[in-house]
Amino acid sequence: MRKLLPWVLLVATGSASAESHLQSVVKQGTLNVCTTGDYKPYTFLRPDGSYEGIDISMAESLAKSLGVKANYVKSTWKTLTPDLVAGKCDIAMGGISVTLARQQQVFFAEKMDVDGKIPLVRCTDVKKYQTIEQINKPSVRLIEPAGGTNEAFAHAYLPKSNLTLTHDNVSIFQQLVDKKADVMVTEASEALYQKKSHPSLCAVNPDRPMQYGEKSYMLPTDDISWKLYVDQWLHLARATGEYQRIVANWL
Repeated sequence: MRKLLPWVLLVATGSASAESHLQSVVKQGTLNVCTTGDYKPYTFLRPDGSYEGIDISMAESLAKSLGVKANYVKSTWKTLTPDLVAGKCDIAMGGISVTLARQQQVFFAEKMDVDGKIPLVRCTDVKKYQTIEQINKPSVRLIEPAGGTNEAFAHAYLPKSNLTLTHDNVSIFQQLVDKKADVMVTEASEALYQKKSHPSLCAVNPDRPMQYGEKSYMLPTDDISWKLYVDQWLHLARATGEYQRIVANWL
């Protein structure tokens, strides 16, 4: 039998001696999940301290598949990647956009959905804010949550707009309704969901996003066993219709 060289074994396992999260999660009986709790319909921290959302239900499904309990670790968009890298959790979930900057520090599971950036505005202003050129003006009051891909999009494509960053992502939509801001650029899924709760808001061209995007879950690097397990669990969740049923409850 041909022997594998030591470096081949190292690449195949991700580490010569470190225990995979697949083993440590089962051993500890807990799946630690980093999540922001401020991004409906994916993750939301309720006043009673419990979480709900598409990816919270998916986290419960992943934990059940491992025979363990899910434990939610409160994070923010600014600290989500550092928290995962620091080992505070086994997986980060909650409507996370795939970016190359994040990919430099983490593994991504197989993509969940394609979901690009679009404007969310008052329905009376839909024609005013169709394009980047219409929004990228000092007179346009743009509001975004601090630390995430929405902020990055604003800095990259809308530098002339009057940008306000907030750490209270939940209140942004009411500020649009109350005319304290004009535009929020976010993923089509969030815009369409928030319209259900705020009928005076409209998602602008949800089928024609201004920037292509994908959503996925973040995993620690150099742990191939853990990534392969999560990817297979995702595959089966789709194949059995579990994922589609969870999404249908929210969208």
